[in-house]
Amino acid sequence: MADAGDRTMSSIASIAKAQKSRDLVTCTIRAPRFSYVHLENLTQRSEPAALDPIQIRSYCTAALKQFLGITGTSISLDFLKVDGAECWLRLPRDDLSAFSAAITAWQGTYENGVHATLHVKGCSNWLGTLIDRNDEDRLWKG
Repeated sequence: MADAGDRTMSSIASIAKAQKSRDLVTCTIRAPRFSYVHLENLTQRSEPAALDPIQIRSYCTAALKQFLGITGTSISLDFLKVDGAECWLRLPRDDLSAFSAAITAWQGTYENGVHATLHVKGCSNWLGTLIDRNDEDRLWKG
C-alpha cells in the first residue's frame, strides 16, 4: 500500500511540473453589448465633403425613418470618431443588422444639386477588426 501512495504522489508531482503556468481567470465574451460601423460619405464631387456629427445624425435618422418608420429613429448611436468624409459609430449589437440595411437601402439626399449618401465600409462586433479593415484597404489600393 505504500507503493500506491508513492505512485500517487509522484504522478501529482509530474503533473505539477508539466504545468508551469496557470490561468487565474478565463472569460469569453460571446455576445458583446455593442457593435461598430465605419461609414463613408459619398458624393458626386471629385473630393468627398467633410462630415460633422449633426449631418451624420440627420442622414442616419432619415435612413432609419425611411426603412423602419418612427421606431427606427430610437436606435442609439454613439459617435466615436469623425474624420473628413469617414466616421465610426457605436450602436447596440441587436440593432446592427437593421441599421446597416437602412443605410444600404437609403437613396441619399440632394443638396444644391449634389447627391450625397452614406456607404457602409464595414461593420463588426469588435472595433479592432473594423480598424484593421481600413488599413487593409490602403494596402491593396496603394
